Amino acid sequence: MSVRIRGERIREDARWTRARLGRCGPALDLLTARFDRHVYAPHAHAEFTIGVTVGGLEVIDYRGGRIHSGPGSIVILEPGEMHTGGPAGPDGGYSYRALYATPDLLADGTLGTGPRHFREPVLDDPELAAALLRTHTELSACPDPLEAESRLPWLLTALARRHSTARAASDTVPGAAAIAHAVRDRLADELTDPPSLAALATDLGLSRYQLLRAFRTAMGVPPYAWLAQYRVHRARGLLECGLRPAEVAALVGFADQAHLTRWFRRVLGVTPAVYRNSVQDGG
Repeated sequence: MSVRIRGERIREDARWTRARLGRCGPALDLLTARFDRHVYAPHAHAEFTIGVTVGGLEVIDYRGGRIHSGPGSIVILEPGEMHTGGPAGPDGGYSYRALYATPDLLADGTLGTGPRHFREPVLDDPELAAALLRTHTELSACPDPLEAESRLPWLLTALARRHSTARAASDTVPGAAAIAHAVRDRLADELTDPPSLAALATDLGLSRYQLLRAFRTAMGVPPYAWLAQYRVHRARGLLECGLRPAEVAALVGFADQAHLTRWFRRVLGVTPAVYRNSVQDGG
């Protein structure tokens, strides 16, 4: 949203998306914000606030001091900590993307009990910042539950392992190949409404992080990416039978035709419509 104040266009925009971590799993909120003038009143959250500054310079009152965050910085504010947020100067705005994660999401893959502690609220980690931004952007556009559960807990564990005071747990998962194949088979059997990774992990006597580690080790990709490619494989057969892309998307479990098209192009390099027309012309 933008308004004019004394002839000057002021941009104040905040958009929320809710992603669910697996089928019937807990929700996690994603915020995309761009402010020229807005200053938050002092407040606190029950969750960890994890943001990446996209543009401008933000100033935050936090833990009795004042911190600044510029483009590419990761900001992590712990649960219950009062803080503000606003532009660092009168002539510059700021934009950022943030997610709000319950403490348990940062505990998996690390040792110890209790909430994870971050001594520094502003982190310089370009690789992780880029991964958080990419994941936030893609899930805000299409908050697929399995994709959200495959990507967000993995990144939050990486954040805790790299930057919190907690020590990393062992990455060794005995029988990784057998675990991955069991998960793969369940996802293939239930491709239109896949089970949550948390439920699958419980069935296998694992944590979700251990399941993700085993699957990535054995299959080379996270569960959502494997399932998306399997769905594309199934979609090809239906398109070859003459079904329209919109019909096919629902039958193989994609959210809509756009979701099918995104993955179809990633895997095969063409859109479903082009593929359908080409195989029909060739026949």
